[in-house]
Amino acid sequence: MTAISTPPGEFSFELLATNGTARLGRIHTPRGTIRTPAFMPVGTAATVKALHPEQVRDAGSDIILGNTYHLMLRPGAERIRRLGGLHKFMRWPGPILTDSGGFQVMSLAAKRKISEQGAAFASHLDGSPHMLSPERSIEIQCLLGADIQMQLDECLELPAAREEVRRAMELSLRWAERSQRSFCDHKEKGLATNGQALFAIVQGGTDEVLRRESAEALVAMDFPGYAIGGLAVGEGQEAMLRTLEATVPLLPQPKPRYLMGVGTPDDLIEAVARGVDMFDCVLPTRNGRHGVAFTWSGRVNLKNACHAEDAAALDPLSSCPAAREYSRAYLHHLIKAGEMLGSMMVSWINVTFYQDLMAAMRGAIAEDRFSAWAEETKAKLSAGA
Repeated sequence: MTAISTPPGEFSFELLATNGTARLGRIHTPRGTIRTPAFMPVGTAATVKALHPEQVRDAGSDIILGNTYHLMLRPGAERIRRLGGLHKFMRWPGPILTDSGGFQVMSLAAKRKISEQGAAFASHLDGSPHMLSPERSIEIQCLLGADIQMQLDECLELPAAREEVRRAMELSLRWAERSQRSFCDHKEKGLATNGQALFAIVQGGTDEVLRRESAEALVAMDFPGYAIGGLAVGEGQEAMLRTLEATVPLLPQPKPRYLMGVGTPDDLIEAVARGVDMFDCVLPTRNGRHGVAFTWSGRVNLKNACHAEDAAALDPLSSCPAAREYSRAYLHHLIKAGEMLGSMMVSWINVTFYQDLMAAMRGAIAEDRFSAWAEETKAKLSAGA
């Protein structure tokens, strides 16, 4: 549909098809193409927990997410730069998106103080003091060599008073301007390239008026991509979807849309139906470490005794060998025994399921049957044991 002509080596987005408001596209970067809708496994500390990079890639992942906050504290952005950048450091050849660190700073509560300058906080590792300003956040992300970088924003836990949501939204807008200036400065100095991109983050809680103000101001700044932040922080799915319906139409059609920190398979389907292109979430690996598997017949809690003598494969429809070739009884045993292999295998199964889910959505959009596919799939996923 939208074929944007850009010089080789530059960041660009190509919208291939729509089905209703669901979108099929491709993000082009010098390190590879990202098929959208896309799910990004979270590689917090330069690793997708319990998985080798090759497993993440073979599962169907085009891009992973790295965490600015954690990497700046350990091993340090400057050290990673000296070692050749984040891609070389963790042996991930494809694109990497780094968050700005704002969400993690929010979670520090009493250990942080927000001001116009930025977020002052004490490290959760050793208590050492740090200041994460928009400029420092961009500097760190450039040192890491991230292909897609995020502006620094202030993320609030919901519910919150409207005046507090407005204050945080307006501060995030000013930080967006500073992040953009800093990113441009780094490009002029040769520390970033046209193959890298800085995304803005729309804030405003679940208030449609504030979301509109945020989106319109950020669109006027002309970022290459837009994220919807400040959701999945306690508002519930109904409020999240209502906020998406009010926000997504305000974002430019020829640019990628990224819903941060979301979510369950049902969340992803519903958000894709509303025009979102990109997602990240810790659920696949976090649930994997706790013995909860995502399958095409719903969630399966492998701790449950009903699996103790079940010789059936976990999920014959999965593209993951572990889901097809190992019995539920064996996976149950590993989890109950606390074996490291159990967490590794279920995390592998889950990351693969999420990528299979995204591939199925892309296929359904391409074949103009997304709505029917979504209803059928949600019904299947509502089961589980």
